[in-house]
Order: sequence, then structure tokens, then C-alpha cells
Amino acid sequence: MKVLVTGGAGFIGSHIVDALIKENHTVTVVDNLSQGKLEQVHQEADFYQIDICSPELIKLIKKAAPEVIIHQAAQIKVNNSIEDPIFDARVNLIGTLNLLESAAQCGVRKITYASSAAVYGEPAYLAIDEDHPVNPISPYGVSKYAPEMYLKHYKNIHNLDYTVLRYANVYGPRQDASGEGGVVALFCDRLIQGETLTIHGDGEQTRDFIYVGDVASANLATLTKGDGSIYNVGCNRPTSINELTKILSHANHQSIKTKYTIPRPGDIKESYLNSIKAQRELDWKPQWSLHKGLAETLGSYRKDNRHLRVKVS
Repeated sequence: MKVLVTGGAGFIGSHIVDALIKENHTVTVVDNLSQGKLEQVHQEADFYQIDICSPELIKLIKKAAPEVIIHQAAQIKVNNSIEDPIFDARVNLIGTLNLLESAAQCGVRKITYASSAAVYGEPAYLAIDEDHPVNPISPYGVSKYAPEMYLKHYKNIHNLDYTVLRYANVYGPRQDASGEGGVVALFCDRLIQGETLTIHGDGEQTRDFIYVGDVASANLATLTKGDGSIYNVGCNRPTSINELTKILSHANHQSIKTKYTIPRPGDIKESYLNSIKAQRELDWKPQWSLHKGLAETLGSYRKDNRHLRVKVS
């Protein structure tokens, strides 16, 4: 199958590209390299440095003629969306609209869209399923949710099919330590430097950590399943930051220095997703335990000098 991946030079997108090529799909990658890295693009993929907001996008889609587009390109930082909501909307909303309009005009069959647990906001109940109220509390959450509505419109009007995947906290090799939601990458980075890990609050806040390889396999499942539906992609279990630190310490084979500081304003205390619907309808389930995934991630950071160093404030 011909598949185009936007953001295919980035953290999640590059893993999806690798998985697609492993399954013998023909892959085209679109990335403006503002966050992605060219060296992360599989050598068998066709790469084009194009911004999803660019009028050049439709020309490329017409040339590549993909059956499916997996849309990963996005502005991903919550803080940036608060500081510059216009830029956030330009990339996540206008860029996605440009992609949808181009896809509809070029006869693309389907879009798989990377959404986020951020669309839910403060949990009304746990675990969060797909019927949970949508109540984003940041411009990022808003700009990730709005395209879901446009996808329904394009399906109804243009017969452009779609699947929405709402990701939990994705971690794994190639993730920049500066990325929003990248606590695993940040902790791995500082462990390698022998620095103390800073934990905001009491460390009992919980998140749903999903390994990037499992996210990639969920995307591949949508090539033939899940048309017109929304799915959570997570592990169905909460992990506290304290528990995360303990598992990393075990993977590191030595104790970790930690310090606790004041909670960050606006942080959600508890959150994890119910992904039973995806397991049932996409025939998908997470294969990586947190212990195995963290060990793999930490090992990759030790071997790979491409991770981004973060200045300690």
C-alpha cells in the first residue's frame, strides 16, 4: 500500500515509517524538519521537506498518490500553545485543514489522525474511555480536538475516511527531552549526565505511559480497520512518577538521585486511558511492558548521541 506520513522525521512518525517499511508498504515522508531529524527517516522512504501549511503539499500528494495518509505533524508543546496560540492553531488546525483539503482533491481514501488525551482535560472519571466528556484546558488540547470535527465533515461531504487515535503519554527512543509530555526522555537524559531528577509535587501524580512501538502498531492497524472511529491508545493502567523513577532505577542498575519541588500549576493529578475499544476493534494491544520499554529507551539514549540536552533551570 502507498502511505504518506506527515511528521515522519519526528519521534513517533519515524517509528511509524520504520514499521510500515518493515511490512513492505511504499512510504512517502513529509516533514519541515522544525522538530524532526533527517537522520531518523528510513532510507527506503521518499522524503520531502515541506510544511503541511504550504500550498506545495497538494502537489506532492498528487505526485505520491497515497491510499492512506498518517498525520503525525503537529505543534506538540502545551506551554508553547499557551504562549503563542496563533502559531499553535496555524500548525495543528490550519495545517490539518490544508492536508484534508489536499487529500480530498487528490482522491486519498483515508486519514489516520494523531490526536491526544489532552482533549479530555481534567478527568471526570478513570479510566478515561472514548465517551468521556471532551473539555480541553489548553490551546493545544483545543487545536488537537478541532480537526476531529473536520474529519467527520470531510467524511460526510468528500467521502474521505478517517480514524482518530488519542494518544496517552508516548515514550521511547528518539524522543527529545525538551518535548511536552517527555518526562521519560528528560529523566533518561539527566540520568546519563549523572544529574538529580526533579519531581514536581509529591510524585504520586499518575500518567499512562505507552511505548512508541505500540503506538506505531496501532497506526498500522488503522490501514484496514477502524474507519470513522475514535480510539484511545494507552496501556489501561496508571503509573505514578515515583513508580516510574523506581523502574528507571532498576533499568539503570543503580540508585537515582531525586529532589522534590512545588507542583506545576495546572498539572492534572491523575490520568490514564481505557483502550479496550482499540483492542477489540483494531485487534491491537500493547506488547511492551513499562519495565521492558524503559530499559530499551534508556539503552538507546546511552548509545545515541542525538538526544537533546536540556539546560537545568
